[in-house]
Amino acid sequence: MYATAQPFASFAGARQALGGLYQQVRVESKVDGASPHELVAMLFEGFMEAVAQARGAMREKQAEIKGMAIGRAVRIVEEGLRAGLDRRAGGTLARDLDELYSYLAMRLTLANLRNDEAALEECQRLMRPLHEAWLAIAEEAETLVPRHR
Repeated sequence: MYATAQPFASFAGARQALGGLYQQVRVESKVDGASPHELVAMLFEGFMEAVAQARGAMREKQAEIKGMAIGRAVRIVEEGLRAGLDRRAGGTLARDLDELYSYLAMRLTLANLRNDEAALEECQRLMRPLHEAWLAIAEEAETLVPRHR
């Protein structure tokens, strides 16, 4: 019925699969106990990590890894950061961020199609000030919205 009794083709495959499960559990644990501010910080960190991974994969000509990393970055932008904007209450700032996130998603997609590492670097450069600003207000955010643990 099965080709082998082994669930993984190799030790490397097992290690990769178990590492992925460990990472998923670790992330889920962090999310469960995170404040709203920390959740957004995690999105920024995940974005930067995914783009860095895509750049490395692009250099190493690992198309599948590049595509998955860019896809993750696009999902973070679209489903996390952009979807979380309050366009009514956020006024001009929310509108500007919406436009930036739309641009980033487009640039990431083009970077994937064209193997354009400069576009990936541009996306990191555009996101870096937002990430740094978000981290800078962390202490203030925690005093405004205390944790419920």
